[in-house]
Amino acid sequence: MTSRSTVPPLEGLTVLDLSTQLSGPYCSMILGDLGADVIKVERPGRGDDARAFPPFVNGESAPFMTFNRNKQSLTLDLKQPTGREICLRLAARADVFLENFRSGAAERLGLGYAHVAAANPRIIYCSISGFGQTGPYRERGGFDLIAQGMSGLMSITGEEDGPPLRVPIPLTDIGAGMFGAIGILAALAAREKSGKGQWVDTSLLETPIAWSVYEAASYFATGEVPPRLGPGHRASAPYQPFRTKDGWLNLGAAGQQFWPKICEVLDLPDLIKDPRFATNAERVRHRKALAVLLQQQFDRESTAHWLSRLEAAGVPAGPILTYDQVFADPQVKHRKMAVEVDHPVAGRTRVLGVPIKFSESSAAIRRPAPALGQHTSEILKTLGYSDDDLARLRAEAVI
Repeated sequence: MTSRSTVPPLEGLTVLDLSTQLSGPYCSMILGDLGADVIKVERPGRGDDARAFPPFVNGESAPFMTFNRNKQSLTLDLKQPTGREICLRLAARADVFLENFRSGAAERLGLGYAHVAAANPRIIYCSISGFGQTGPYRERGGFDLIAQGMSGLMSITGEEDGPPLRVPIPLTDIGAGMFGAIGILAALAAREKSGKGQWVDTSLLETPIAWSVYEAASYFATGEVPPRLGPGHRASAPYQPFRTKDGWLNLGAAGQQFWPKICEVLDLPDLIKDPRFATNAERVRHRKALAVLLQQQFDRESTAHWLSRLEAAGVPAGPILTYDQVFADPQVKHRKMAVEVDHPVAGRTRVLGVPIKFSESSAAIRRPAPALGQHTSEILKTLGYSDDDLARLRAEAVI
């Protein structure tokens, strides 16, 4: 599929982004990748805390540069009345207002939904927080580790007899950012019908709970607390990683049609008639015994050997790659999931590509992550501020 147009789907949309760290910036990164004009508001002198995340390239944070591409940086002290006034003037012209403060913090700054909606009734105001804008935990701070634990995710992650484990990727931050983007796009679609803006509210806690489709369904159906299964799948078997003679592979044979093929590939024809493994439900019930039998065979040959045989038989399988192998993979290269950009300080660097492709539009990395305050003068001049005004605002540490 190739794009027939250079016009991104969100071109002409303006996002005023007050968020920091990861959840909010990931949300605005998605919108920016899709063509929105994102103005990132940062504290003068210090900026987003994510600018301090290692590793660094010429002093610039590599993680920050990855999830803050396609944005402009405006430094603004929101604790000063003049800073809030400038922010509200920008909000009056924006389509989306994004923040990920603790619940209530934006209101105390005079930048809550009611304040911003008074300046712009059509604004889509999105709040991403640890626990949401309502409920007994609404004022608690949000952290990925805490949300992974309180959502049940860590209780099912890890070996059966081991401790609960955090998923290394900050899933709740990234997922909440994605849900925020989905909510914003839905609210924009609703605005096309009603002409009215609204408040979008999502949280780190709710994100992995919403993803617990198998675990929640199992608990709702049986009343039993889902246990840790190690690498196994709760509803399918065999569906897990296996060690080979020289590495690892994943066997994803969830469908019944794959079972006899697996037995043939692994030279285990007797298992086809074994009542313990006759159906998926029985294989799930006897997953431990099944895994031992399959592992004995996988140990005999290399990863490449087994992948070749499994692919020839039409059985879903794939290698377990390290990140250097991921970005050298021909499919990943073809899909342009690593993109080079020219950063004003870091120079030529790579960032992650855009995972959404369109047949009639385009999504692209149009600009690198901004240096702190790089676009302050440019943005404020669009509001009518003169060079003398900008000098005064700098002297007062507003910008």
